[in-house]
Amino acid sequence: MAMRAQRIGKANPAEDEAVYQAILRALLEGKLKAGTKLAETPLAAIFGVSRERIRKVLHRLGAERRLEMIPNRGARVPRPTLDDIRRVYEAHRVLEAGVLSLLVLRVDEVLLAQLDTHLEEERAAARRGDRAASVRLSGAFHVHLVEALGNPELSRILADLLSRSSVMVSVYEPAAQSICAVDEHGAIVAALRDRDLMRAIAVSREHFLHVEGRLRLDEAAASESEDLAAIFTPVKPLRRKPRSAQS
Repeated sequence: MAMRAQRIGKANPAEDEAVYQAILRALLEGKLKAGTKLAETPLAAIFGVSRERIRKVLHRLGAERRLEMIPNRGARVPRPTLDDIRRVYEAHRVLEAGVLSLLVLRVDEVLLAQLDTHLEEERAAARRGDRAASVRLSGAFHVHLVEALGNPELSRILADLLSRSSVMVSVYEPAAQSICAVDEHGAIVAALRDRDLMRAIAVSREHFLHVEGRLRLDEAAASESEDLAAIFTPVKPLRRKPRSAQS
């Protein structure tokens, strides 16, 4: 009984977050292909934590719609269809058109400076070839636009869309094409700086159409049996097992 209690352990938010970030980064870097099964037992061994802790993290990613939680089969990387992608990007286009319609009336030098700084971060991530950061920052650009309106309902809708579309980009977009988004974001900022609503909406629409068009479903080999140990290597166990459990 004592060993059982030690295995589960107390709540450890920092440990949960470390596992969460490691799996999320693998997703955003495109290391986890569409359809990959994320089994609790091998992940627990890789990270040196309990299955219960892995299960908690996988359910968190599932609630964010970054993973699919399949009854009696566990978690896997989403395998969206062409219709799924079209619906998500149509929603992105409609939402951002409305956001820009409101934002063009409120844009000021403070927001423009914030967006310029963000664009530099995107360019830096692209230059160093940091795919996970590029995908994250690309989504964060649109978050900046929405949050400038101060409407939590719009922010919530965008967060849900980005959780799904960021995984679509990670598993279906060729890594070399991610750089295109930086220039397209810059064109949106330029239109806002000129207070040109119609141009801002047109550029935004073309941006989302370009991202959608770059996704290659036929090039992403779906698999349920990826080598998780290889994907997460090198990963150091997050904690040492007690001596009694090592013997």
